[in-house]
Amino acid sequence: MIFLIHSETESGNIVENLGVPEYSYYFVLKEFRPLLEELGIVVALSDPEQEADRIWDNAVRHGQDCVFLTFSPPHRSFIPARCPTIPVFAWEFDTLPTETWEDEPRHDWRSVLRQTGRAITHSKLAVATTKASMGQDFPVISLPAPVWDNFAPIYDAAASAVAEPSRIAVRGRVFDTRALDLTPFSSAGQRLLGPPSLPAEAGTKKTQHELVLDGVIYSSVFCPVDGRKNWFDMLCGFCLALRDVEDATLVLKLTHFDCDVAVYAMLGDLAKLQPFRCRVVLIDGYLPDADYVRLAALSSYTVNTSHAEGQCLPLMEYMSAGKPAIAPAHTGMADYITPANAFVLTSTYEPATWPHDPRQAFRTRRHRIDFESLLAAYRESYDVAKQQPARYAQMAAAAHSGLKEHCSRRKIQAGLQQFLQPLAVAAE
Repeated sequence: MIFLIHSETESGNIVENLGVPEYSYYFVLKEFRPLLEELGIVVALSDPEQEADRIWDNAVRHGQDCVFLTFSPPHRSFIPARCPTIPVFAWEFDTLPTETWEDEPRHDWRSVLRQTGRAITHSKLAVATTKASMGQDFPVISLPAPVWDNFAPIYDAAASAVAEPSRIAVRGRVFDTRALDLTPFSSAGQRLLGPPSLPAEAGTKKTQHELVLDGVIYSSVFCPVDGRKNWFDMLCGFCLALRDVEDATLVLKLTHFDCDVAVYAMLGDLAKLQPFRCRVVLIDGYLPDADYVRLAALSSYTVNTSHAEGQCLPLMEYMSAGKPAIAPAHTGMADYITPANAFVLTSTYEPATWPHDPRQAFRTRRHRIDFESLLAAYRESYDVAKQQPARYAQMAAAAHSGLKEHCSRRKIQAGLQQFLQPLAVAAE
């Protein structure tokens, strides 16, 4: 089979698009590509409107099956006239967009999905939500991004939860509470009037840092301007729960091309939380692949306090590496977060809007994290890391094996082959 693939964000523009809406689809495509290459010929399209039908016509003439996988939400997906097309999209809410605005019928996702006739998403919730709008017979499947195989080799069953001092290379800015004077931020608010002024000692986007980390390390990778990520609870909960613990470190790897406003707000909150002895490190810059993997290997835990997730690639990556989580078991995370591999946060529903709806009309729900459960999770996880090595090892093993069943290439490949079988007719 010939697989035509496309994402709006590509390798050539990922740096400037980092953190913008839909940027994560590039990373999903990147993870699916090796799997697709095992099943057939992969052709990356730069202009689907000009290329998709032309390649499909040629494939049919030669008796080849061909399908277009568009890694985009339905309202941003180009649908060719003839080439069979499958949107591959993430969705984290319990209602599908079923209304139009700005005279664009594609905002009602049903109009797009009726054209494609099938879809791939990344969670059981998204499958249920899609079927609720499209009908229970609509062909849609949950296939998470197959990240397990890349991070599984990091898993070390004998690894300690408490890291020895280790170095990580960072190109960019590092804001480290052990080295920063937070006094100027003590009266900072969330609303900024004009561009923020950040500490010069943190460096610039091109500064080279050698970051030394040790102790019990909590890591999270997220876009700080995405309101769904709820970094405020994550940051404040850590400093309140472990404020007297000197060897606990929270590392926040920020993924956005312009983090100034978010970093300024984070430093303002850290200033208000003083005094604390625990350590917080904000990384606004690039980690080479080897050092990104090294941060995962050094980490004791991975943390997520989101209101909603389509699947959460970084959380899946760290857990594939055998890192237990502090996370809620809602939306996309409900498929793999369990009491065996995580300190599960409780949450309740609250009204929400579809992220791309400029009207900001309440049409769906998201989840509000119970803050007390977050404080308890931080405290219990620290105690497990320091005092209960056997329990930590069990949780690490459960994370590693659980994610194998959730997002390994073997698992995803089998589901994808079965889902594509009805399209394999051109050569018959």
